[in-house]
Amino acid sequence: MDVQKPAPAPQPGDAAFDRLVYDIVATVPAGKVITYGQIAEQLGDVALSQEVGHSLSRTPPELGLACHRVVNRTGALSPEHVFGGKVRQRALLEAEGVTFLSDGRIDMLRHQWQENEQLSLL
Repeated sequence: MDVQKPAPAPQPGDAAFDRLVYDIVATVPAGKVITYGQIAEQLGDVALSQEVGHSLSRTPPELGLACHRVVNRTGALSPEHVFGGKVRQRALLEAEGVTFLSDGRIDMLRHQWQENEQLSLL
């Protein structure tokens, strides 16, 4: 009897892990943002937030993925070396209708993509 072992879970740094991250980011609609931690939580381990960022840094441009919609938990924009810099990220988000607080952070109460919103689309 030939028993097949289950495939190992994708690990950070693997192409399969990156693909899972890209698939989650692709669900976020214009006008909404998602945090690195939310993506890590959907992958089953909130400790993977930094690895999510590493995956996004490897996103092939031909995917056309809206990586600018991924932000940190406070709504602060990404560092200058990410997504074309803060000015570009803000311009892309504002073009989608995302609003900002007076301190320059995204209004997360209005724009953070929640899992229950994802489910309501189905």
